[in-house]
Amino acid sequence: MTDEAPIRPLARNPRGFADKRGRDLTAERRIVARVSEVYERWGFEPLETPAFEYADALGKFLPDADRPNEGVFALQDDAGSDEPGDWMALRYDHTAPLARFAAQTWETLPKPFRRYAYGPVWRNEKPGPGRFREFWQCDADTVGSDRPEADAEIIAMACEGLRGAGLDAGQAQIRVSNRKLFDGLFDAGGVTEAGQRLTALRAIDKFDRLGWDGVVQLLGEGRLDDSGDYTKGAQLPAKVTAAIEAFLASANTPGLTRAETLDAVARSGDLGAAGEAALNELAAIDRALNAMQVAQDAVKFDPTIVRGLEYYTGAVFEAELLLDTVDDKGRPVRFGSIGGGGRYDDLVARFTGQSVPATGFSFGVSRLASALRAAGRGAEDAVRGPVVVIVFSEDDMGHYLTAVAELRAAGVAAELYLGRAGMKAQMKYADRRGAPAVVILGGDEIAAGEVTIKDLDAGRAAAAGITDNDAWKAERPGQMKIPRAGLVAAIKAIIE
Repeated sequence: MTDEAPIRPLARNPRGFADKRGRDLTAERRIVARVSEVYERWGFEPLETPAFEYADALGKFLPDADRPNEGVFALQDDAGSDEPGDWMALRYDHTAPLARFAAQTWETLPKPFRRYAYGPVWRNEKPGPGRFREFWQCDADTVGSDRPEADAEIIAMACEGLRGAGLDAGQAQIRVSNRKLFDGLFDAGGVTEAGQRLTALRAIDKFDRLGWDGVVQLLGEGRLDDSGDYTKGAQLPAKVTAAIEAFLASANTPGLTRAETLDAVARSGDLGAAGEAALNELAAIDRALNAMQVAQDAVKFDPTIVRGLEYYTGAVFEAELLLDTVDDKGRPVRFGSIGGGGRYDDLVARFTGQSVPATGFSFGVSRLASALRAAGRGAEDAVRGPVVVIVFSEDDMGHYLTAVAELRAAGVAAELYLGRAGMKAQMKYADRRGAPAVVILGGDEIAAGEVTIKDLDAGRAAAAGITDNDAWKAERPGQMKIPRAGLVAAIKAIIE
């Protein structure tokens, strides 16, 4: 009998799930901390809901199937019983859990209820470049107010959140529209079939990418793209297609103010009663934004925004990154949307049967962090490692432990090297850790009551300009020997 080799699992990530180290985590945590500070200053309280919700609570993501795992990650809760339990799914976003929570606790909540939430969400979709199945979002919502000022406040707060995340004026813009504009246009054109409307809206949503020439094909019979894939069109009547063209053209004149955009849209044709109501709501949002001194270039009205086709019922908004961004190979790449939101007045009603108005905005934290790094803005997220105390002799371990304890007690991040490598390998380790300095307590230093400190930050800076290796060795930049009592002060001087 021969011994069989053990079967070893292949070390690999599940598709669409990423490991994150220091820089990436620091970037996301910084965005969450700064945006959360904005949310709290605007009077929103934090709320944390479970990662799992019952699948039927996720609403629009629950398919007609025995196993509800289309778009979500689902499992069946047997609850220790022999009987099949209810299906649970990892949350798809933070809004559906909020709707469930509001319906469940409505009687005890202050109304309107203002909350923010952050954390990972999971989507069972095909992963791709920059598209993950697990990523972070940071949301703020107002539940229980139908006032357009509630929408305006969410938009203005999102502008401030973008600034808090590191985007200055002109580097991002929030575009706003209202779903009722197209409802009114379809009503006026006699387009009543829900599927036909949805197909048309999906076509209009591609306006930025395809332009009118591509959209008009999708509003008609259909479109054959460059890859050879054919997409069936909405087959709208010609008069409705013409009305949509005039409608979209009305608001695509550069330099229009929000009020001028609304005037242009109003002149574009018959928008019906729903469209008139949308214009009135947008005008009220504009007045509120002006009162809060939100600049015209920070928020603009754009009727091509039709996000959340099965979700939103009124105002919709989308945050777009305006910075130039490149991929890892230096090629230009467009990130586009880095967040969005809108009014969703029907979500809580799924649980209660009673309409509860709500509006909110969500930052794509992971996406925004990636976008900022692609724009060359990731330097502040570089992780600085701890000061490393070098180990020479087992006999002197007490001296090393005392030194690292002194540094930590003074608020300095520090570690004692606990491997078994020599001096050269320990220095390489400290460099890979991004250590600002190393502490050297050899036998000579201990006997003389001294300590040698190597300033790695200074060394890195000097090394960037060195052409003569012999001169580099002779100058020994950034290295100093000082009395042992001055260790903490010297290290703090290097760090600060």
